[in-house]
Amino acid sequence: MSLPTLFVSGAGGNLGGLVIEALKAKSYAGKIIAGTRDPAKLSGLSGVEVRKADFADKAGLVAALEGVDRFLIVSTDQIGQRLAGHVAAIEAAKQAGVKEIFYTSMPNPEAPSEITFAPEHLGTEDAIKASGIAYTILRMNWYMENMLGSLPGNLKSGQWFTSTQGGKNNYVARIDCARAAAGALLKGAEGKIYTVTGPAALSNGEIAVLATEVTGKPLTVIEITDEQLAGGAKAAGVPDFVIEHFIIPFEQFARSGKAAGNTDAVETLWGEKPQSLKAFLTGHRAALVG
Repeated sequence: MSLPTLFVSGAGGNLGGLVIEALKAKSYAGKIIAGTRDPAKLSGLSGVEVRKADFADKAGLVAALEGVDRFLIVSTDQIGQRLAGHVAAIEAAKQAGVKEIFYTSMPNPEAPSEITFAPEHLGTEDAIKASGIAYTILRMNWYMENMLGSLPGNLKSGQWFTSTQGGKNNYVARIDCARAAAGALLKGAEGKIYTVTGPAALSNGEIAVLATEVTGKPLTVIEITDEQLAGGAKAAGVPDFVIEHFIIPFEQFARSGKAAGNTDAVETLWGEKPQSLKAFLTGHRAALVG
């Protein structure tokens, strides 16, 4: 009996590429297919088959999914258009005879949510369940990598302005999300929803202490209101879209407690514990102080 054929969408992106590498690290003997909108980006990728996969081209996607048993839909970055693309991918999977679907969602997408794009994730989950195809949904907590965009500036100024009011985030490294997704693909669809987290939920104050320990730079957390935070970001030249869809909603989400869950999903699916935030920061010390 042949091993299932695995298809990873978004294989040219950060998460999808890491999923491919994780599958190869497990020496999977079945066929692995890397789907991407731009196959030229993966021309040097060895050990897998590369196929063009564009969620906006449903007919082309049906063809790309020919012979596929397990299909990982890596959530796209097209906010506002994401749901339509995901639904098209699910419909294409059904037409192509795909047996199992896996999806990278977000934590606690149920309404009401502070996150403006939560309905796109919840809508995708609902469409997968309604498709009749066996599934596993992976609700990925926020990436540790996200902090590399803001922490260096905070450390440089010595101040971290926040409106989380002590609310916690259980950040998880992107590589651990990829390993969880790869593990789910190897395990097969279970009709389950996993929330993929790091090993501990931490407040910004606790993160600041870790950042100081790693870099030697003092960092003081200053609690302000959402309005003050938005005003400061706008004055600093941050685009309104980023403020309205990311900065403020993410602060509110942490404040609500919805980002603080803790699970053993990475260990269950991959067999190893996820890395700690301190280990991640230590590994990226140069980026934090540069």
